Amino acid sequence: MVHIPSPYRSKEEYVHAIFSSIAHRYDLLNTALSFNRDKYWRRFAAAQTGLQPGGYGLDVCCGTGMLTIEQARLVGPRGRVVGLDFCENMLAKARENVKKTPFSEQIQFVQGNAVNLPFPDNTFDCATIGFALRNVPDIRKTISEMARVVRPGGKVVSLELSKPNTPLFRQLYYFYFNHLVPLLGRLGIGFDGPYSYLPNSLKDFPHQREIKELFSDVGLADARYYELTGGIVTVHVGNVV
Repeated sequence: MVHIPSPYRSKEEYVHAIFSSIAHRYDLLNTALSFNRDKYWRRFAAAQTGLQPGGYGLDVCCGTGMLTIEQARLVGPRGRVVGLDFCENMLAKARENVKKTPFSEQIQFVQGNAVNLPFPDNTFDCATIGFALRNVPDIRKTISEMARVVRPGGKVVSLELSKPNTPLFRQLYYFYFNHLVPLLGRLGIGFDGPYSYLPNSLKDFPHQREIKELFSDVGLADARYYELTGGIVTVHVGNVV
């Protein structure tokens, strides 16, 4: 289990504090620590949504809005995308990021919780979650909520860090992730803590095969996954029926 330091009473409270503290550097460090692969990962994930021009997408735990923006590229000027997050600082950064794009009129940001989405059933054409499934208090409930608010025929898509299967590559990756990422993160934000949480959160996160089973268990059809960059990240996809 991820250690929750005092004075935080829950994982949710701890995660909120972490992302509030790093929102201002989150995008820069994501790009640096992923060697600029994060942009490709998000575009690949967005491509799995099946979104069409004029569509209506939801990005859960949207953070700074980067995956939300990728959805907006797909739905075009006639479409809409909602980005939801529980962290005020991340939403503020997301709004700032969107102002730099042509998509300001298409994107709406709302504050809310992934395990209790404030939307009616069958509202969206898709729901995505990027690099956040391992941070939610209840993985199954989050996937179930995403499926609930997507119309039949739509898709639920998760982009998340995962566990490489090739032994040598896995060892190299874990050395980088467990030792160098916390160091580089500390240098990037000026204090310790948040980027030490990252490797710890992955240790307790289910293997990509187990996440696929969760997708099926909540009723998503044709659950499948794609391992990218040697399995550093995985994109899961399920169809709403």
